[in-house]
Amino acid sequence: MLELLVDYRMRCPEEAEAIHQLIVFVNNNPDCFERTLLIGHVTGSAWVVNQAGTHTLLTHHKKLNKWLQLGGHADGETDILKAALLEVEEESGLAEFEAVSPAIFDIDIHPIPARGDEPEHLHYDVRFAVRAIGSDDYIVSDESHDLSWVETSRISEYTQEESMLRMSKKWLSY
Repeated sequence: MLELLVDYRMRCPEEAEAIHQLIVFVNNNPDCFERTLLIGHVTGSAWVVNQAGTHTLLTHHKKLNKWLQLGGHADGETDILKAALLEVEEESGLAEFEAVSPAIFDIDIHPIPARGDEPEHLHYDVRFAVRAIGSDDYIVSDESHDLSWVETSRISEYTQEESMLRMSKKWLSY
């Protein structure tokens, strides 16, 4: 993953500080892909677009009660693209999709609130662009209140999350 982050830093120098934080975190925590690392962990997400590339699939996340991209815990999977693709399958039920590129599309480091016995911690989220290549039909998983294909240019009608708006802007200029 470190090679992917170095490549991403070259493509997105304006995000150098967050990239540096993620590299330091990975280097200092051999178990960074395990959710049992209570200070935080690497997660894999996907900016899923329809075949035409005009809409993105958002989940209305149950625990966070926000419209977000699909994604979640790596659970020990060090191939973070593979983890992100598994999350797409589990959270959307899409039958056919593929990574637009093996390169990182976006990263975000954000706090997750304490819940039950789990303390507040950070998600070091590594995100990939993924395209649905078959049917756009999805299945709402038990992790979501709902899913929706949203016109990328209208993301702000669903969320004001900075990272979501950033990904929308990236995709529109892709």
